[in-house]
Amino acid sequence: MTIRYDGQVAIVTGAGNGLGRSHAVALAARGAKVLINDLGGSVDGSGGSSAAALETVAMIEAAGGEAIANGANVANREEVDAMVAQAVEQWGRVDILVNNAGILRDKSFAKMSMDDFQLVVDVHLMGSANCAKAVWALMREQGYGRIVMTTSSSGMYGNFGQANYGAAKMAVVGLMNTLCIEGEKYNININCLSPTAGTRMLEGLITSEQSDIMTVESVTAGLLTLCDNDAPNRSILCAGAGGFARTYIYETDGIYLPPEQQTPENVRANIDAIENPQGQEILVGGFQQTNKFVAKAAAYLGLK
Repeated sequence: MTIRYDGQVAIVTGAGNGLGRSHAVALAARGAKVLINDLGGSVDGSGGSSAAALETVAMIEAAGGEAIANGANVANREEVDAMVAQAVEQWGRVDILVNNAGILRDKSFAKMSMDDFQLVVDVHLMGSANCAKAVWALMREQGYGRIVMTTSSSGMYGNFGQANYGAAKMAVVGLMNTLCIEGEKYNININCLSPTAGTRMLEGLITSEQSDIMTVESVTAGLLTLCDNDAPNRSILCAGAGGFARTYIYETDGIYLPPEQQTPENVRANIDAIENPQGQEILVGGFQQTNKFVAKAAAYLGLK
């Protein structure tokens, strides 16, 4: 079955270049009306221009699609609220939100200023939260919504010089984990995309040969599966260079220590059993961990 978005309205942040542009163009090609958000700044977030967003709009219109431009800074709640209002005024609804906007301020943690740390968190985490909040009531009222957060392997696994970026990118996974629970009964599905592509964010870090195969279009193919009616909920889809994988967060079954044995020495002595992957599970709510530990204690104490 062909994935289509006819009659739907999408907002794609950071859509003036790279991945965001590819996402927006592809959504429009498959029937969506798209608001192209882009502050128009450089990779480090400085400056601003409407040229990039308008260029993406022109590309979509030239292909017969429908799009409008918006220059909101996603870290500014008032500007984000106005952005969503613009989409609603133009088309009456918002069905899809792709949180793609991002910046880099890479340095080792020893050399990184906390202003640079804060700015990256503001754009990636708070920007995603601001945009999700701005469409949340609307999607609940509609009884439909698809939201995609953009995470990164730098957040899930770490990367030298990216303490700020990695922290923000792992944080949006936590945001997804709760929003997908709260949005499920309203048919609002939230997922994460973990992309790798030869965009300006990787300039100087990869070879031209690597860049040639790390196309933005290959990542967008994955993104599109997170935006339609049959999209999953609570998935982390990794995509790059034609490769696709899914990241899960597992918790080992663990052990129980009775009160008289609950010392750091005994925890250390049992670390192999604690880390044993046999019986590990994917948990989908914080209380599942609590319930597991309480059940272990109750079983030891003979309680029901």
